[in-house]
Order: sequence, then structure tokens, then C-alpha cells
Amino acid sequence: MKISISLLMILAAFVYSCQQKGGEPTTSSDENSHLPEWRKPEKLGYEIRNAKMWLEDSTVDASLRSLAYAVNRADSVNFSKMDTVIVPVDLSGDIVYYFPFPLEVPYLKEIDKIVFFSYPSQAFGVYENGVLVHTGPTNMGRENAQTPGGLFYTNWKARKTISTVNDEWELLWNFNILNKGGVGWHQYDLPGYPASHSCLRLMESDAKYLYKWADQWVLADKTTVQVKGTPVIVFGNYDFKAPKPWLKLVNDPHALDISEKHIEQVARPFKDEILREQNNRKNYELEKQNAKQDSLL
Repeated sequence: MKISISLLMILAAFVYSCQQKGGEPTTSSDENSHLPEWRKPEKLGYEIRNAKMWLEDSTVDASLRSLAYAVNRADSVNFSKMDTVIVPVDLSGDIVYYFPFPLEVPYLKEIDKIVFFSYPSQAFGVYENGVLVHTGPTNMGRENAQTPGGLFYTNWKARKTISTVNDEWELLWNFNILNKGGVGWHQYDLPGYPASHSCLRLMESDAKYLYKWADQWVLADKTTVQVKGTPVIVFGNYDFKAPKPWLKLVNDPHALDISEKHIEQVARPFKDEILREQNNRKNYELEKQNAKQDSLL
């Protein structure tokens, strides 16, 4: 009987081990326990579909359609107007596996918060200490009004504001990154290609996330910035004459992938400044906290 029980215990342990190794739903592991628990699709691939016919497919869960919209850099309204779209063959994964940013960039470990906007892939990635925490689609500046590249910092924000280009355009969850240039990210129509007047258009859910996540600047007076906001890097160039770059995913699901090395190269020229401004914010917040405590004594 003792041998039989031992055998059962060994068999149970073996079965449990197999269940743990097969079909893992997340990236979590002993080595990467600090990473968010993202669900990975069993298969990564894309196919060309007719948008109208795909939307009429009753086998596609409505809750998963937003992923197809995002892959085409479009919102639901504009997606439905398209003739040809690309659709993931497996919609079971989290969005990070369908977008180009690496899940982790050790080079960014010292940086508490940073946002990257990739012009070539029309996508953004949000990192906390080198770990990707959020990503999604964007429609950046059109050919004759391109979004400027380089390092910026989040400035002021507004739950709702009116565009300075056209007073009929209402911008939701607006966060400015270039004060005098009037450039920022916000919710607005995503037609599936760079179409803005230099701003970074986002899905409303993404704009709302960044609105709450990023830090505003702190002004010493009306003309002096005492503490800068969250660093934002806009990089790369978009080929306005070529087909939409995400169409390449049909032949190669990794065609748009951005490597850790690439992110490091993009961030390297700005890292010292970013850390300096980050330290300035920490000192400001510490002084503010100490002053508050002193006032209570």
C-alpha cells in the first residue's frame, strides 16, 4: 500500500508539472516575477479580411474586436468603413503581444516613468522602471503637419479642451507635451493612418489611462518651470508613400518588432537629462512632504 501511495504522489506531481508548463496563460515565472501577467496567444499570426464580413461573423466575440481595431490603428467607426483589414488569427492574447514594443528594457530600469511613441509603427509604449505596463495604437501627424521628434515632457492636462486649430474639435483627456507648439496626446478619431495636425491621437481608453498615469509639470510662476513632467520620446519616420506598415504582419508577425537595443539607442542621448529631471521631481516632492509635516507640528 505504501508503494502504491508513493506512486500516486509521484504521478500527481508529474501531472501538475505538465499542466504548469503547457499552455501558460501569462509571462509570469520565477525569473520574470516582476513582469505584469500578460496572457500570450497560442499562435501569433495575421490574415487579410474584409472588414464588413469579419464584423458580421457571429463567432467573433464582440469583446475581442477592439484588438483588431487596435492592430489596424483605427477606432471602431473607421474600422467598419475599411475594405481590407488585417486580423489576428488568435485573439486570445493581451495587446502587448500584438504590438511592437519589448516587454522589458533593462536599460530603462532607473527611469521611473517614460512613454515612447513610434512613428513607423504608429504605436506607443509605456514603461515603469524598464517594464512595459501599457501599449496601444496612435495616429500621429500627417505628412504636411508631422509630429516633432525627440524628447518632451508632459506639461498641463485638461479633461476636455478645444483645439487651437479648429474650435469645433473637442479634445478629451488632453495632455500637452509641447506647450508653445500646442502638441499633445488626446482622444480623437483614428482613421488608421497618420492624420492629425501634429498631435498624437489615441483611443479614449488609452488617453484616459495616460491622463491619470503621467505627471504634470510644476510651475514656479507663469513663465518658469520648476519641475518637469513625465518624459516622452517620439522617434522614427513614417513612409507616407508606402502601404500601411502593419500589413507586413501578414507575411511576418514580427515585422514591426522594436528590439530592446533599439529602445536603448533611442533613449541613450536623453537618459542623463531624464534622470536629472526625475531626481529634481523627487527632491521637490520630498521638500513638499517635509513642509507639510512641519506645518502640522
